[in-house]
Amino acid sequence: MPNAALPIRAVTARVYSIPTDAPEADGTIEWDRTTLLVVWISAADGIGLGYSYAAAGAASVVRDVLAPVLLGEHAFAIPGHWAAMVRAVRNIGWRGIAAGAISAVDVALWDLKAQLLGVSLLHLFGACRASVPIYGSGGFTSYPDDRLADQLKGWIHELGCRSVKMKIGIDADRTLERISIARAAVGPGAELMIDANGALDRKRALAVAERAVDLGVTWFEEPVSSDDLDGLRMLRDRAPAGLEVAAGEYGYEPFYFRRMLDAQAVDVLQADATRCCGYTGFLTAAALAEAAPVPLSAHTAPALHLPVCCAVRGLRHIEWFHDHARLEAMLFDGAPVRRAVRPRHRTHADRADQNRVHDRAGP
Repeated sequence: MPNAALPIRAVTARVYSIPTDAPEADGTIEWDRTTLLVVWISAADGIGLGYSYAAAGAASVVRDVLAPVLLGEHAFAIPGHWAAMVRAVRNIGWRGIAAGAISAVDVALWDLKAQLLGVSLLHLFGACRASVPIYGSGGFTSYPDDRLADQLKGWIHELGCRSVKMKIGIDADRTLERISIARAAVGPGAELMIDANGALDRKRALAVAERAVDLGVTWFEEPVSSDDLDGLRMLRDRAPAGLEVAAGEYGYEPFYFRRMLDAQAVDVLQADATRCCGYTGFLTAAALAEAAPVPLSAHTAPALHLPVCCAVRGLRHIEWFHDHARLEAMLFDGAPVRRAVRPRHRTHADRADQNRVHDRAGP
């Protein structure tokens, strides 16, 4: 197929830095703004849009490294473009900033293809569901207790979520105090999830797990560093029954997910299309998880993840992350909307949350 049949004419990248609505922190770092990389790719009469939550330097990678391997090439050759972009960043490092750049470009390529074919991303991927479960996510360690309680309570009582997630720090006593506050705020029927962002060592994480489960915590995300596969496996094996261990948000390439699954390190694999090289990388992670078999959960960026998650058979849910849900509603037309549904039969995959986002929205 000749490249000139539907050539890519332009690749544009811009970076936006948006302040958070309050200072935020987790168990390891603090921040007060979110950086968004937006990419536009044009071919024929279509312009595809993609984005990722990446450092500002990712825009230079798009302009100087990725655009030259795409310009003039056939717009529909997405698998080939993905491989070419990975080759192009070999000497500057695939993971990190380069992966964030590839992610935004890959999403834009899929969006462009959908436009040129006159279909939605949902139908381009091939839907296996019409809506996707979500869980409310925030509860930053920088929040005072009243804001923690109000935010989590809002997810439950105002937005209809059945599951919420909060950040925890390294002080075990303070962590358990905050979990108790959260439990009182959301009530006994809601699923409560915690995220240490890899801040704890193995023994401290196990101690928190053993006490947190008594407060109804059912999900422990990155109790130790996601690079510590032996530690994650130890937590998965020794944590009380009913407490799932999750990790994977820092996966930039397929080998990361393969190593994590081979190590049997998680009960639920997480993947983030703004980091794992776009929709193409996310679908690869989904296939690896399905073969494991381990359920997959999408990390943050709900508007970007919605259409591809409707195509993933083993999906658990999407993280309705406070920062990203707020920004995507501000910046993008057609951002997803939440609607409460009541499944006729609850399965293990649905036990966490019956609040879902409608399939009409997406990037």
